[in-house]
Amino acid sequence: MTSVTDELPLAADFPRATVEDWRKLVDGVLKGAPFEKLVGKTYDGLRIDPLYPRAKGVAPVVGRPPAAPWQIMQRIDHPDAMLANTQALTDLENGATGLALVFAGGNGAYGFGLEPSADAVAKVLKDIHLDAGIGIELQIGPQSRMAAIHVAEYVKSNGIDPAACDIRFGLDPLAAGAVWGHSPYTWDEIVPAVTGGIKGLAALGFKGPFASADGRVIHDAGGSEVQELAFVLACGVAYLRAIEGAAVPLEAAQGMVYARLSADADQFLTMAKFRALRLLWARIETACGLTPKPLFIAADTAWRMLTQRDPYVNMLRATIATFAAGLAGANAITVLPHTLALGLPDPFARRVARNTQALLLEESNLARVSDPAAGAGGIETLTAQLCEAAWALFQDSEKAGGAFAALQQGVFQSRVAAARKARDANIAKRRDVLTGASEFPNLHERETTVLKATPVALAPYGEQKYNFDALPPIRLAEPFEALRDKSDAALKARGARPKVFLANLGTPADFTARATFAKSLFESGGIEAVDSEGFADPAELAAAFKASGAELACLCSSDKVYAEHAEAAAKALQTAGGRHIYLAGRPTDAEAALRAAGVTGFVFAGGDALATLQDAYRRMEQA
Repeated sequence: MTSVTDELPLAADFPRATVEDWRKLVDGVLKGAPFEKLVGKTYDGLRIDPLYPRAKGVAPVVGRPPAAPWQIMQRIDHPDAMLANTQALTDLENGATGLALVFAGGNGAYGFGLEPSADAVAKVLKDIHLDAGIGIELQIGPQSRMAAIHVAEYVKSNGIDPAACDIRFGLDPLAAGAVWGHSPYTWDEIVPAVTGGIKGLAALGFKGPFASADGRVIHDAGGSEVQELAFVLACGVAYLRAIEGAAVPLEAAQGMVYARLSADADQFLTMAKFRALRLLWARIETACGLTPKPLFIAADTAWRMLTQRDPYVNMLRATIATFAAGLAGANAITVLPHTLALGLPDPFARRVARNTQALLLEESNLARVSDPAAGAGGIETLTAQLCEAAWALFQDSEKAGGAFAALQQGVFQSRVAAARKARDANIAKRRDVLTGASEFPNLHERETTVLKATPVALAPYGEQKYNFDALPPIRLAEPFEALRDKSDAALKARGARPKVFLANLGTPADFTARATFAKSLFESGGIEAVDSEGFADPAELAAAFKASGAELACLCSSDKVYAEHAEAAAKALQTAGGRHIYLAGRPTDAEAALRAAGVTGFVFAGGDALATLQDAYRRMEQA
């Protein structure tokens, strides 16, 4: 292999850098702290080191054909079929190469969705040339399962060759059962209906794929990458077995199943997850005696990472997620519009969703490289770790009796619950930052425009005979958004938000850092921070607090200033009517004296910000 000095002769004048040299520099910065402080952990407990050597002896993980772009999918989910058709035609005319038809009751509907009737399907597909290479993906649920039949009937009735269509039918009762937490039928009763539908569609000439193994269920519920991968494997194998059991040759069944994964703003983990799924599925194909073929993987940018507050940050999150999924070989990507958590996106949000992908393909040329992560030590290591851990969990589901039985026994749900609990704790402590929601909030942001629409009303699906723990979708920012909603309600009711007075002590050099921290913390919960100049005189501080009209106060300064002035300042604030006084900083040996002087709580990095904010609202409501 050619060395750096061979390629760049000038580099010969410099000593070759080694890991040992780097480690010496790092140890100097750590100043005696353990090196393990630099080691990260995923929610599956996988180790992430700060530095990796190049991985040797690895091959690219094959996804799309060389230099082939992924399909730019656009969600079509407006309940009004005519408006949905207009949106679809606009999307196709402006860069989309595929349409994700999201029907009401589907796993990815998130409150809206198309009406699953034959009439609505015909209206939505009007003037769309299904045989012109447009990718169509159906996202359906038990209540909208007939939509697949209606689409097939529309194709045949309009004289379109089914074999010329690129339609992924999205049959996935396992994912639906996981989200709902119940099923009116046993797996043995479900299988004939699913395989009968698949065989019927194949007999009509559709090439599929037909059944979807949807990992979004796990991701949307707060689960981890390993859990998402294992769920996809379990569902995919269940469908393969079912199709083969319906007298379909395994070689034909191989192309009838595809996968969906969520892509989020953790770039390297997302890339490793998509790569790992291809390797894991190839292992299953080999175990089945099949020659591995690249699995079709559809990606959706993650629902759970969307925020209602400062939704424009969602554009950045979606761009990172699309970048990661595209480089990792996703065959089709659907970008959730940045306002989807607020309602049905307007034309601007839909255009941004399309153009996010178009720019990455046309301007950044991401499709022109195949698996650029191959050989990157960090991503290769993550890929291997994900494969090993996901395979172990998949085996647990197989021991339980397969995907449906595993859901009944809580094999996946218990692990998802543990991952979500850990994730919620880190979000509450702002270790996992949600920009615009838990950090860097903007209390004066403009209202975002969304479309007005009435969701399709669906009848309940079947009797809840077989119940198990449900995996409903969540968004990570919801607890902070609930507090912001309280603040908005107060503003509407009385013309002012709840306030906290930043009782800054000393000079700006003393208080600026902690005042900035306190402002961000309180305003992430909708409590408006009233800033102040630095005070030395307790009486002046008390007067400024009274004039602010704030319900809360927070002392902000350096430890040195606190030692000299915090007690007197707290007493002055208490005398001025301050019932709830915080101090920005960790409790010290002076905690007892400070509490005696009137300090009721401490706010600091790593503390439970969400609990502090929720308690602040309780205190204000009781006042």
